[in-house]
Amino acid sequence: MNSAKRDNVVPLKEVLMKRSARARTTFNLSESAHGQLNSYALVASAVGVGMLALAQPVEAKIIYTAAHKTIGASTFIDLNQDGINDFKLSLIRTSHTGGVRQGTFFNSSNATLAAAGVASANQMYGRGKLASALPAGVSVGAGGKFPGGPLMAHIHAINGTNSGYSGAWAGKGAGVQHRFLGLKFTIHGKIHFGWARLNVTILQAATIQATLTGYAYETIANRPIITGKTTGTDDVEQYEARASLTSPIPDPPQPASLGMLALGAEGVSLWRRKESALEGD
Repeated sequence: MNSAKRDNVVPLKEVLMKRSARARTTFNLSESAHGQLNSYALVASAVGVGMLALAQPVEAKIIYTAAHKTIGASTFIDLNQDGINDFKLSLIRTSHTGGVRQGTFFNSSNATLAAAGVASANQMYGRGKLASALPAGVSVGAGGKFPGGPLMAHIHAINGTNSGYSGAWAGKGAGVQHRFLGLKFTIHGKIHFGWARLNVTILQAATIQATLTGYAYETIANRPIITGKTTGTDDVEQYEARASLTSPIPDPPQPASLGMLALGAEGVSLWRRKESALEGD
């Protein structure tokens, strides 16, 4: 082989090095591209963590407290046992001389059983001025009759004989047993629902005997509670899914997409071309 031909021959080692260099060619991303990649890494991480959180079962729990309290002038209920009274039940009886009837004096007696929220946001289930006496199995929640009034039962008697009554808890003058007072109250500013179970007995001479036999509340904010349900947990995965529809994850304010990132190097190349077009390069 002559010297001219030898001069035109490229050594094999040099060819391989050039090919290797081409194979190792890297992308030089602009500062904005680096920022976008970092943003999408954070978004992808947040979405991944969020999906893991949603995959975990969320349980609603009913906290029930058994009780046997005779209602007096001031009987308080602390539904969630945090040391802060949520509701006040009161039973007040008065008696006085009412006047003269058919030439004789007569005595008038009255007894009132009432409920009130200790905080203004705490309310009873009912209508108008009355608080409902709910049976077991009623859903107490956002669609319920709130706010109700304070009056549970009122009895009027003349000379020891009952002559009139009002309120659902009066039970047509005989009282009611195992009925529930629907309750709405707040924990750290969030609305929760609960109930209180009472037995009410009406006697002559405007006498009311009332006993608080238990109360309960739902630990998940805004979730209804069923009157009479005292134990167990409820699977609320569907409830959480519905709630998530009202608070969707916002779209990232970047021009690229997570789909591009999933394509790897090809996606980065597409991203660069899109970025160049947006920047007018």
